[in-house]
Amino acid sequence: MSVPRHRVAVLALDGLIPFELGIPQRIFGKARTPAMQPLYEVITVAVREPGPVQTDADFAILVENGPETLATADTVIVPASYELGPVYEEGRLTEDLKAAFSRIRPGTRLVSICTGSYVLAAAGCLEGRPATTHWAEATRFQELFPSVRVDADVLFIDDGDVLTSAGVAAGIDLCLHMVRRDHGTAVANDVARRTVVPPHRDGGQAQFIQRPVPETQLATTTAAHAWALARLHEPIQLRDMAEQESMSVRTFTRRFREEAGLSPGQWLTQQRVERARHLLETSALSVDQVAGAAGFGTAQSMRMHLQSALGVTPTTYRRTFRSAG
Repeated sequence: MSVPRHRVAVLALDGLIPFELGIPQRIFGKARTPAMQPLYEVITVAVREPGPVQTDADFAILVENGPETLATADTVIVPASYELGPVYEEGRLTEDLKAAFSRIRPGTRLVSICTGSYVLAAAGCLEGRPATTHWAEATRFQELFPSVRVDADVLFIDDGDVLTSAGVAAGIDLCLHMVRRDHGTAVANDVARRTVVPPHRDGGQAQFIQRPVPETQLATTTAAHAWALARLHEPIQLRDMAEQESMSVRTFTRRFREEAGLSPGQWLTQQRVERARHLLETSALSVDQVAGAAGFGTAQSMRMHLQSALGVTPTTYRRTFRSAG
């Protein structure tokens, strides 16, 4: 006896990223019943008439389904594109996209991968809702769509009938989550094994964001910055930093916040987190040794601060990034 298949339509936009376009086919296409019957039907849909759609690579893809196919979908997924035009620049749909979205049935599950969130937001689907996007786009996304409750730290957000993912590979995490939600952990784990990816990743986007030391716009606390960075492994008192600039603690704290956008204490913690990240990625030091070298004192203290800043433990962070890059 055949199982009714959930139809997933993937919208192929001009300038699409081939990797992200392929994620739904790879994840949903591998979901099977114990009798190996497919649980999903994945189709690719053009915004205009069927035909070639240019990617951001040196090739185009031939899409055989036009926008009328969206009316048959149970789930519509919008991957990222580098040619969103007025969607990205002004927060409004093109006439083609507006016509395509008008074909989607009420109650259809809507999903975005990476900056595909711009399309859902421009269509009004994220009004007042929590959503995420690639961390590098989060600030601009929030400015363009102020009514959306943007969370740039997570890999994906499930808000029931509307789901959004962070950048690129977070689309895999979201699609696996949807399989798990639809058909249970066993099916999702089987798909993950076949795809050779973890069924669930620890942490969120925060662990992937590179945060360089901010350059100060004024020169009044530069010496204190340099002095502290050379002594992160030591206990550092606020009065010691103020002394480097021959200022009172009160004046130094005010000027430091004006220049760095953080209090001295917050800045020190941020720099120690960055030092710990660097050592976990590049050295063979133990977690206790990294904690000491970064100025956290104890592994427990470092674990607490990394968990707060990055959403993962030192051990998980090292396992993820030690051999990366």
